Amino acid sequence: MNNSYFRTIAGSAMAFIIIVFGSYVIAAQSATTGNWRASTKEKQPGELHISFERKSEKYGKNSHGSFFSYDDLRGLTPEQTKNGRVRFSIVREAGTLDCEGSFTDGVGTGTFQFNANESFVQGMRSRGFEFNDERLFSATTLNLTLAFADNLLSANFGKLDTDDLFKALIFKITPEFMAEMKATGFPNLGMEELVKARIFKIDAKYVREIKDMGFGVTDFENLVKYRIFKVTPEFLAEMKNEGLTDIDPEDVVKLRIFKIDAAYVRQARAEDPNISVEKIVQKKIGAWSRN
Repeated sequence: MNNSYFRTIAGSAMAFIIIVFGSYVIAAQSATTGNWRASTKEKQPGELHISFERKSEKYGKNSHGSFFSYDDLRGLTPEQTKNGRVRFSIVREAGTLDCEGSFTDGVGTGTFQFNANESFVQGMRSRGFEFNDERLFSATTLNLTLAFADNLLSANFGKLDTDDLFKALIFKITPEFMAEMKATGFPNLGMEELVKARIFKIDAKYVREIKDMGFGVTDFENLVKYRIFKVTPEFLAEMKNEGLTDIDPEDVVKLRIFKIDAAYVRQARAEDPNISVEKIVQKKIGAWSRN
């Protein structure tokens, strides 16, 4: 099978990782001041969405936003976001964002100043992680903590770098998730594979269900393909009921790509009980003749 489509999607996923992660890293340069904009959301009444924007000679204008609980916004209440002047702070282990400005009908704007916490820098350095100004700002907005780093270090993740801390935090890669995934028969999964698992919604339950169908999947990348092309345990059960009990992951993916369902397999096998998946695919696209 031509794998170009899969490579394109998988590549897009990794580009997504870079973009998501990079948006936090790039947003924090050596400058410690910038502008903020906030808005209330009806669907999330207990949180406030705040975007931080800064300019630098190297990267130009950079911005990113996050939702913050009012518990994390010292000096700001939901009532104050209706109208009036405000001053509030976001205090995290990595540093503090002091903000001031005003709100009008639930929309706020103003300026901020960021001050890093040197003890956080030293604490991370003692654990083998280096943090410059960019990462300190990101660690503050994302609430990266020493305890989070310790939790990862205490698990069997192998060697971790600073980027891995952010990936784990953004994509919710916990020691528990790692242990569950490794217990399904993939003991050598690294951070990159675990991030893919989160992006494509591959959890231990899904892996077990696929394996319980009797289709051996020994390569994690095949599970990624399965998720991309919507291969479900139910689909595998249907193929198995139609007599396709010994097909490899590549053939399973072909069946999904060309939208071959149980009824089509049943018809093809009625005409030729020994027909292969490859010829079923050719038949589907009109490229095969029995002669």
